[in-house]
Parts: sequence; C-alpha cells; structure tokens
Amino acid sequence: MLADPARLLRELDRLDSEESLAGFIRRAWPVIEPATPYVHGWHIDAIAEHLEAITDGQITRLLINVPPGTMKSLCVGVFWPAWEWGPKNRPSTRVVATSHSIPLAVRDNLKARRLITSDWYQALWGDRVVLTGDQNAKTKFENTKTGFRDAMAFKSLTGSRGDRVIIDDPHSVDSAESEAERNSVTTTFLESVPTRLNSPRHSAIVVVMQRLHERDVSGVILSKALGYEHLMLPMEFEPERRCVTSIGFQDPRTEDGDLLFPERFPREVVERDKIPLGSYAVAGQFQQRPAPREGGLFKRHWFGIVRTAPAGCDWVRAWDLAASEAKVGKTSGQPAYTAGLLLGRSRDGQQFYIADVRRDRVSAGKLEEMLINTARQDAQNLGDGVRISLPQDPGGAGKFQAAYLVGKLIGFNARATPESGDKETRALPVSAQAEAGNITLIKGAWNDAFLDEVSSFPSGTFKDQVDALSRAFQELSGPSYGMLGVLD
Repeated sequence: MLADPARLLRELDRLDSEESLAGFIRRAWPVIEPATPYVHGWHIDAIAEHLEAITDGQITRLLINVPPGTMKSLCVGVFWPAWEWGPKNRPSTRVVATSHSIPLAVRDNLKARRLITSDWYQALWGDRVVLTGDQNAKTKFENTKTGFRDAMAFKSLTGSRGDRVIIDDPHSVDSAESEAERNSVTTTFLESVPTRLNSPRHSAIVVVMQRLHERDVSGVILSKALGYEHLMLPMEFEPERRCVTSIGFQDPRTEDGDLLFPERFPREVVERDKIPLGSYAVAGQFQQRPAPREGGLFKRHWFGIVRTAPAGCDWVRAWDLAASEAKVGKTSGQPAYTAGLLLGRSRDGQQFYIADVRRDRVSAGKLEEMLINTARQDAQNLGDGVRISLPQDPGGAGKFQAAYLVGKLIGFNARATPESGDKETRALPVSAQAEAGNITLIKGAWNDAFLDEVSSFPSGTFKDQVDALSRAFQELSGPSYGMLGVLD
C-alpha cells in the first residue's frame, strides 16, 4: 500500500524544520508569502545559525548588520520565535519585539500569529502551541504555556519583560541623522533594554538593523564593547572587513565586490539602486559602515566648473550667519564665518549652478552691511527675482534677529526660516545631487575655498559654506519651488 503523499510531505516538513531554523524558514515560507517563490541565500543560513546559537545557550547578545531587503525582519522577528515555540518545543518563551515605529512592530506580530495559527503549523505542532482566547490581539498574543509575543515601538519600551528582546531597526532612515532623535534612541537602548529581560544572565537581546550613522545603536554597541556577537554582512564584500564570529562562522566570499544575495540583488540591480541613494547612504545601508571608504559627504571631482550659467535660472542667495570678527593676533580657534551662497536652478529644473560665495568674519554691525550690499549686487547682476533666505535661530532672540535682518532688507524678496535637522542631515539631499553631477560651479576666486570645505565636510573645521548650500538647495527644491510652475 502506497504511503499518503500529504502525510509524507508533512513529515518531511517536520523533520526539516526541527533539524534547523533555515529548514523551517524554507518550509514555512509559503504560509507567509504564498504568492512569492522562496529565494534562498547563504546569508539566511548565517543568520539562522547565529539565532540557533542563542536558542542553544551559546550566546545571549547578537548584533546583525545586513542590507535592507535581505529577509532580516522575517528571519529574526517572525520565523525564529515561531520555530522556538513549535519545532524546538519551547512554547513558554516570551518575546518582546520592537521597531522604530509601532506599525512595523505590529506588521511582524501579525505575520508571526498568522504563521502560528495556520493549518500547516497547527497540523505539525498544534499539540505544543495553542493561543489563548483572552489575550490574542495584534500587538500581543499568548499561548496556553504562558509564552507570548508583545510588539511595541522601541522608544515606548515599557511593561513587558521577555526571554527574547528583538530590536529590529530602532532608527528610521529619516530620523537617524538627527542628533536629538538618535540620542533619544541610543539612550533608550542603554537604559531601558537591559531592564526588559526576564533573566539578566540567560535572556537574549538581538539587534538587527542596517547602519545609518556612526553613532547609531550599532555604533554604540561596538564603541562601548558591550559583548555582542557581531554578524556583519555588507552587500559587496570587502576582504579587509571579513566577518568572523565566535560560533565558527566566516563570510565565505573571497573576491572584493562579491555580492551578498545575487539571487535577489544581482549586479545590475545593486548598481541601479546606488544612484538615488548616493555614496553616503550606500556606505551605511549597503556596506554597513556609515561613511564612504574615502570619507566625507562630498568629493571634489563631483563639481564641474563652467564660465557662465544658462539664461532663465531661478536664483536664491542663502546665508549662514556668524556675527563675530576674527581676533587680531590669534592663529587658532578662530570664530566661524558668515557665508552667503548664490545658487541657481536651470529652467528645466535638472541642473544647479553655484555662481558666487561671499564669506567673511564680520561683527553684527558689518553683517547688516554685508547682507545689504550683496543683495544690491545680486539685483544689479541678475534682476529683482533673486530670493534671499536667512536662518532663524530658535528662541526669542533668534526670532528677533531674523525679523530685524529681514526688515533691513526691505525692498528685496527676503525671508527667514528655522533650520530643520543637524548639518549632516540637511546636506544629504544636496550631496546626492552633487554625486549625480547635477551641481556645477561658476568659475571664480572662491572656488578653491569652497571645494576645500565641502570635501572635508562633516569632519572639517568650518561648515558655513555647506550650511548655506544646503539652505539654498532646500529653498529651490521645496514645495514653494513647485508652486512656481517649474519642474520639481
């Protein structure tokens, strides 16, 4: 008599799943993604092996840095907890799962619950895992063996204690460059996460994320030597940074530039995706080192130099203010410059031209004179359409200074607005445009000083010209620009 094919398949599913987490991921995939064929990569085995090392008690702290789109959230936040409950017969395990936003944390909670309650999973491990009816919500569900999975936003990490604390992307891409937001997240990590463990000795913390800043949560873990096993897998292999871990893993790639997951991200896709990201984001999100190999946000060779800008450009003169004079006889620790940068956007909206930079150390009184004289010269050279953009510092004094200076520029199209984000955050969009070859300098005596500053940013001493460039770029790229009827 022939064996029942369905029963045989279930038995193969059970054996493969109970043998390894990677086997469970392969077998459970159609339950989570029924319309998408499973594509395996060796990095999934690597992630699974390190999570198994936690299950087996070899390690209790794990940091995983991998590029986006490589199944990190599914492996760590969905498949692993379900594997521990069912195939490993540990349904009493309690999981606290977090991400930078509650919708993302809930997304993986729902996927995990859908997997656990599926006919496939229940047919194999339903005798081990039964969800309770009194606590079965999208943010938290429990089973009859006291295990639970509790989802929450990372910065709201309170209440539950777990045997596993999973931290999946604690920073958002948009906020990681903000110093205040970044510090808030790292403070939560250092002060709140250790108190969320059931057992300080045996409970585990897993951080899985792409690198977004040198001082993100990963950077804090590494700089403070907090005892985390570090699984670091860049999109393109860099032999000098080969990952080797204590459980016997070594990145198997051999050639510089070998891809991490070519089955899903072949060379043409990787190169295509690099263009909109820019080298700074590629270095962090793809390569897991949040600074390009050459360092800095700008390269000198990105900026071409021409003699004149085309007719019909839209112009803005943006300022970065520092009302202070150089101290006579002092050779170090000089005050910052006041800088005014004149930026134009071509009629088709595709190219930007830096036509002039005014830069000096001036007193408050001379600052007014510098602003007014520059505005008059711009109007004489380019007409009355040149906008003037001034920064407004926070607080009452900043508002007063901004209103005072705008008042001194009566007759010109001047306005003051607050800065948003730190200097690096503001420079990222213009850096990507420069790398794409869309920003050109008009030949002038100021060119060398400008290129020296931008090529050393953000580690250089002075940042005034970059600040002015970021402000001008924002002025020409923001919503108000689109209202002018020019292609945004």
